[in-house]
Amino acid sequence: MKKNMWMISILAFFIAGYSIIQYFLFDAQQAGFVQLKRMFNATLNSMWYIMLYIHILFSVFALVIGPFTLSSKIREKNVQRHRRWGTIYIVSILFGGVAGLYLAYYATGGWLAQLGFAILSISWLITVCLALTKIKQRNIQEHQKWMLRNYALTFAAVTLRIWLPLFTVVFGFDHFETSYAIIAWLCWVPNLVVMEWFIQRNRRCKALHNVY
Repeated sequence: MKKNMWMISILAFFIAGYSIIQYFLFDAQQAGFVQLKRMFNATLNSMWYIMLYIHILFSVFALVIGPFTLSSKIREKNVQRHRRWGTIYIVSILFGGVAGLYLAYYATGGWLAQLGFAILSISWLITVCLALTKIKQRNIQEHQKWMLRNYALTFAAVTLRIWLPLFTVVFGFDHFETSYAIIAWLCWVPNLVVMEWFIQRNRRCKALHNVY
């Protein structure tokens, strides 16, 4: 898992840096995502742009802070710092999730894409709330499991940007709306499935260790 976390962290930092440069250092209206929306005749009002900025900014925070909150080594070294980072992470999910839910309504790709991104945003909010509930109950193991599930959803920001160029190369730009509707699900469902497999495998390994 440690080797995988290094790769996950590198990809997370890369996408976070790319998003900051594209949307905050340069003109957001020139960003590829916005240009695509315009190509498909989307109406982008001022509220949409505000929600886009909120979603990107807080999603970047969550994407970057996530690996540090999941690290047992960092947590054991300084519990107070872990709590501070955890608080920032949770607040980032709350803002990013609500903004994401708004943006889902305007997703390119029709109702299938809208539904995919809406469920992603709702799941993002629910899992972080469950993680917060569990830590308040001092159920550390369940808290960690829900945080892992939540970060799997956070990582959709990365997997979306992996699938997007692959689908464009394989299926062409003419089928972009169909591809995007599929990616709206593909960017997060496999993440969650893999993370659940990891959690359950880890649980079984611990159970066997206790037996023997």
